[in-house]
Amino acid sequence: MTITTVLTDIEGTTSAIAFVKETLFPFAEQALDGFLEARRGDAEVAAILAEVPGADPAATLRGWMADDVKATPLKTLQGMIWEAGFRDGRLRGHLWPDVAPCLRAWHAAGLRLAVYSSGSVAAQKLLFGHSEAGDLLPLFSGFFDTKVGHKREASSYAAIAAALGTNPASILFLSDVAEELDAAAASGLGTCQLVRPADAAVPSGRHREAPDFPAVAALCGLPATP
Repeated sequence: MTITTVLTDIEGTTSAIAFVKETLFPFAEQALDGFLEARRGDAEVAAILAEVPGADPAATLRGWMADDVKATPLKTLQGMIWEAGFRDGRLRGHLWPDVAPCLRAWHAAGLRLAVYSSGSVAAQKLLFGHSEAGDLLPLFSGFFDTKVGHKREASSYAAIAAALGTNPASILFLSDVAEELDAAAASGLGTCQLVRPADAAVPSGRHREAPDFPAVAALCGLPATP
C-alpha cells in the first residue's frame, strides 16, 4: 500500500540521543524544585502531582528522572519546565541536518506527518516549534505521547492510526528502537529503523534500516529533497 503518513520518533531518530540526555534532562532536573515551588498553587501542577506516588512527590520524580522512567506525570512536568527554556531562548531543539529538508519535502508532496514520542506532546511541540531549523509545527498533523499507550505495545499504534483516520498499512513509522518498530509492525504499520552512526545505533535485522532521512526516502519510496 502507498505510504500516505510518516510517523516519527524523536530521540535517536530526528534528534541526537545526547540532546535529550545531556541537555534536556539535566535542565529539567536542575529546575524541578524551583518550578514546583513557583507553581505550588497551580491546579494543573497539583493534578499532575496527585498522580505521583509516595509521600514526597519531588523525591519520586527525581528517582524517575535518575532511572529514566517513562511515566506520564514526569514527562508532563518536564515538558512544562522545558517550555520556559525554549520560550526564552535558552533551549533550541536539536535536529540532525538531514531531517528538516526531508520533512519539508514530504509535507510539500502531500504526505501527512505525525510524531510519537515518550516525551509529552507539549515537549514535542516545543522541540519542533523552537528547533535549530526554525518553526516546523505547521508541517505536522498530529502529536502522540504515552497517553495513547506505551511505544512497545501494538495497541498504541492501532490507536494512533484510528486517531489519524488512516489505514495502518499506509503509515510508515520511523524509530531507532527495534522493539518499538516490532510493535508498530504488529499493528500493520510499515517500519524503518534509523541507524545513525553518531548515536551508535544497533541494527536489528528485522526492519529496513537507514542512516538518515534521505536514505529512508530512497528505501521507502518517499519524495527526495530538492
